[in-house]
Amino acid sequence: MRPAPASGPAPGSLAALARELSALPPSCGPVRLVAVDGHAGAGKTTFAARLAEALGGAPVLHLDDLATHTEPFAWTGRLREQVTGPLSRGETAHYAPYDWNRRRFGPSRPLRPAPVVLLEGVGAGRRALRPLLARLLWMDLPRARSWARGRHRDGPGLGGFWDGWEEAERAHFTDDPSRPHADLLVRQCPQGYQFTPGPGGTR
Repeated sequence: MRPAPASGPAPGSLAALARELSALPPSCGPVRLVAVDGHAGAGKTTFAARLAEALGGAPVLHLDDLATHTEPFAWTGRLREQVTGPLSRGETAHYAPYDWNRRRFGPSRPLRPAPVVLLEGVGAGRRALRPLLARLLWMDLPRARSWARGRHRDGPGLGGFWDGWEEAERAHFTDDPSRPHADLLVRQCPQGYQFTPGPGGTR
């Protein structure tokens, strides 16, 4: 069970959030594994990059590197074998990122067991991973707005992909919702980010 945040960092303070995460007990071997989950298009990648910078250059694993066209959510085994297993033993992980253009896995990349490792992507807070997480952060943008942002970002050429993705994401979160277990809700605002305790923060 992850210790609940007492009150959460000050609104918009990535530095305060970084300090809080760095002070948590390790959750996966020597690593504090922190998930950044939310709907596609909610801003997870940008937020994770900014949080990683506030953490002094923490590694970020993008779940898009483990998903595939035919298996958008069936990546738990790959993650366990290539990443969380080695990290739990204090070893450097090696994972093969998926090339979405060539539709195949590419050369292996290392992922060191840093004090904090960010796991970013839709489904990062799934039930199979929650026992390994030090914190679960949820990008709190409604599904419809997130998907609209994602479609606008990717353009009409990927409209067919988005049609299939929306169906897959809806089915995933119906079976395995992340938001009810989130320790912290993250909302983007004009001046940065606002943080509020999540539904799972009272456990």
